[in-house]
Amino acid sequence: MKKGMTIIYPEYNGLYINLTNRCPCACTFCIRQKSSGAEFDNVETLWLEREPDAQEVIEAIKAEAQTERFKSYKEFVFCGYGEPTEVLDVLLEVASFLKANFTLPVRINTNGLGNLINKKDIVPLLAGKIDALSISLNSSNPEIYEATVRPVFKEKAFPAMIQFAEEAGKVIPKVILSTVETTISKEDEENCTRLCEKLGVIHRIRKFIDIK
Repeated sequence: MKKGMTIIYPEYNGLYINLTNRCPCACTFCIRQKSSGAEFDNVETLWLEREPDAQEVIEAIKAEAQTERFKSYKEFVFCGYGEPTEVLDVLLEVASFLKANFTLPVRINTNGLGNLINKKDIVPLLAGKIDALSISLNSSNPEIYEATVRPVFKEKAFPAMIQFAEEAGKVIPKVILSTVETTISKEDEENCTRLCEKLGVIHRIRKFIDIK
């Protein structure tokens, strides 16, 4: 896998921010498992040579803000080939910069295991800095979840992710739990919807990306 230093990249209608390669999961459907480096239109690869520090990320965003295309962005999204909460301090510093200097909403795409990763409750640290969380639910069944997500935290992962989502829903304006179509049964999808309703968050069914 060729590596580079793609810290930011345009995707969909947002400016995406790539902080790390690290992730405690090995999801069976994840493009990391089949990656050819050509999944995204805008970059050859998102694998980082090294993790950028907060100032490098901020400088990259400042430079992008001077371009004409910056006007087309609708949000900032912490999302790359790794789990953003693996580098929580950098994420928080960059998020604080974004909130202080721009009006666009800030979102994190996450596996929801940030509390286990950081060995503390990180939800209060996100409050006021993050406008939306997109959390990978993947299944309403803990056993299916573990088999699909293959987290290093094993059976601790599912309840930690659910608790994280529930607590985040109390302080983060928009919390979405997502599943991937075709990877679970329709019955499981329906159970996921009911679970999200119980937690007071949104259920989103994402399209499956098949990388050959």
